[in-house]
Amino acid sequence: MMEKLISVDFKADFGFFRKPDANNTVNLSYNMLHKPALLGILGAIIGLQGYEKLNEFPEYYLKLKNLKVGIEPLNHDQGNFLKTVIKYSNTVGYANKGTTFLTEEATLIKPAYRVYLLLDLENEIHKKLFNNLKQGKTVFVPYFGKNEHFAWWDEFEEYPFEMREAPSGNYQMKTIFLRESVVKGNTHDTSDEFDLFEVASAAMPYFFFEKSPIGFNEKLRQYELGEIVYTSVKLKSEYRLSNLVHLTSSNEFIQLI
Repeated sequence: MMEKLISVDFKADFGFFRKPDANNTVNLSYNMLHKPALLGILGAIIGLQGYEKLNEFPEYYLKLKNLKVGIEPLNHDQGNFLKTVIKYSNTVGYANKGTTFLTEEATLIKPAYRVYLLLDLENEIHKKLFNNLKQGKTVFVPYFGKNEHFAWWDEFEEYPFEMREAPSGNYQMKTIFLRESVVKGNTHDTSDEFDLFEVASAAMPYFFFEKSPIGFNEKLRQYELGEIVYTSVKLKSEYRLSNLVHLTSSNEFIQLI
């Protein structure tokens, strides 16, 4: 195995990662780029096919589902991106039985994310992804959720790294991470959890939480959701995370999902 940890910065003027739990007129977007959407973007870059047949997973998912990724939001406001509501009308008969159907989408403005990828260059798909990202090449046009939201990338970078079960001291997470603390029953005592954090800077500390897709439930054929966290504060060493990666050149940490 010949592993490389790389990152690129994905950007777009607009983005819309549709939440499935919306009503017929107002559609909401996930704030963070999530793994299933990212796999579609990466699949487009190396020419893997998307959805083609009913009840069959797309080629990009089948070939990239085990890829380990980390996601760090860029140019955000405490984890949030600005949003604008865009209204659409649809007059085709099969969509609305002959009447004008109106819908609204809460669309992200200038979303940007640094995406970390752990690639095995002995794997031909991973190797092609590495080369295309490094050379700025793509087979299909990548987009953020909808094909009118064209996306691009820059700032290709490689990192020296080591996998860690636990850091030696308090540590700062650069990426979003999956909350893995134990919830007793159906309640959660935030005072217990926040004892595990310390302020990382003099700026106002913040926590961003979102229930976000981390993969697919292949039996139910729907998103598998996890609670992701993004924060400006340090985590204490006893707050353990799986798939923790130490960026040795900067002494920072990311989580691969």
